[in-house]
Amino acid sequence: MKLLSYKTKTSEARLGFLHNDQIVDAEAFGKIVSYPIPSSLLELIDLGEKAVSEIGKLLKNAEKEQLDKCLVPKESAKILAPIPKPRKNIFGIGLNYTEHVAESARTLDTSKELPQKAVIFSKPPTAVIGPEDEILHNLSITQQLDHEVELAVIIGKKAKNVKKEDALDYVFGYTIINDISARDCRRAGQWIVSKGQDTFAPMGPILLTKDEIPDPHNLNLSLTLNGIEKQNSNTRFMLFNINDLIEDLSAVFTLEPGDIIATGTPAGVGAGKNPPEWMWPGDVVEATVEKIGTLRNTIQEIKSI
Repeated sequence: MKLLSYKTKTSEARLGFLHNDQIVDAEAFGKIVSYPIPSSLLELIDLGEKAVSEIGKLLKNAEKEQLDKCLVPKESAKILAPIPKPRKNIFGIGLNYTEHVAESARTLDTSKELPQKAVIFSKPPTAVIGPEDEILHNLSITQQLDHEVELAVIIGKKAKNVKKEDALDYVFGYTIINDISARDCRRAGQWIVSKGQDTFAPMGPILLTKDEIPDPHNLNLSLTLNGIEKQNSNTRFMLFNINDLIEDLSAVFTLEPGDIIATGTPAGVGAGKNPPEWMWPGDVVEATVEKIGTLRNTIQEIKSI
């Protein structure tokens, strides 16, 4: 299923299905087919895999007349991040593509050696914005605003001490995150101020359930800035793949339904260019992952109060 969150002038965030390029309100559809469907994506994840699979079948087999009764006109819907308010911090993975390790070592004084374990940081829920939302650039805080296209994994059930061969059983689905980074805001090696500022986690436009992506380790991902391609790679080049990451993270933390893992970015970030290429107010950044779509945002200047 293609899942999204949206709002209108008369409603707060609601769960929708993107079906035949049309938005179907999930709760309204549930009433029509006599199957209780919640109005938020987190609540849907909480229902469990069996229930979500059943809902997918109902949607696939629905008649046009049923769907027409719960369509939401696209022009009246504002698409949000699939999970507009995560329950916990996003788990970010740094230096997870070989060439990105090399470019970071050249320009960001990180180690040139490949990590032996995943480099983990976090982004708070307040960093999350949706497609077409503005990434806020406070010029008094940073002069080095950068982009990072990433495949994001959404956990579907409680996971603790998971073995890598079982890891994908704990995945609910996938979306896109642009891991916005203020390169000059790192503090004594810590990254959360660099990566966790408000609006620094654009996410979306949809969440694709895992049955739609049989192999998440063979997805093209790319990014353009003002229409010019800056990043282009494939998830097969991850140093630590999704199985590795879930095994590692679940050994340390209890992963819970709705948790989000941003799996790292390939080479091509602005910091890696010579000279560096930073983002500035008015720039348009578009992050694309195969099968999921394109996440588009604009940089907007803000001033300190």
